[in-house]
Amino acid sequence: MAHRLAQRLGCPHVELDAIHWGPDWTPAPLETFRSRTVQALSGATWTVDGNYSKVRDIVLCRADTLVWLDYPLPLILWRLIRRTLGRLVTREELWSGNREEWRSQVGRDSLLLWALRTYRRRRREYTAIQGDSRYSHLTFVRLRSPRAAEAWLAAARNQSPSQSQQARA
Repeated sequence: MAHRLAQRLGCPHVELDAIHWGPDWTPAPLETFRSRTVQALSGATWTVDGNYSKVRDIVLCRADTLVWLDYPLPLILWRLIRRTLGRLVTREELWSGNREEWRSQVGRDSLLLWALRTYRRRRREYTAIQGDSRYSHLTFVRLRSPRAAEAWLAAARNQSPSQSQQARA
């Protein structure tokens, strides 16, 4: 979503996973990750995708719009499984030479378990952000279905970067 929005607005797309993960799935040290995030968001316009609480304050203080894809859990799980299986089969390179591996899809560190464990917490967090006075400058867009997201994205096509300077999807 963030990538497609960036294309429509003609602005850079920042993928937090790409600046967080090093080779062999090694996470960047916290200060490095925060510094990279500040650098990546130093331009006048951008879109961001990712959901890292470690840098959320940096992103939200610089953004003017927060787009929350608040989809039902079964849809999230289905898309996660489909995307992961596709990456496993094609051996698609992700960030820093990393690829999805079968062994990382089982056990306590699997993305599927992460999605199950964090779904309710993320919903509480984003609801709280919406009411947090520190982020009153944000336009908050909550999209509850792919159809709503596509309609919103189609409308965004008609905006220039100056009309929607920074968006987080």
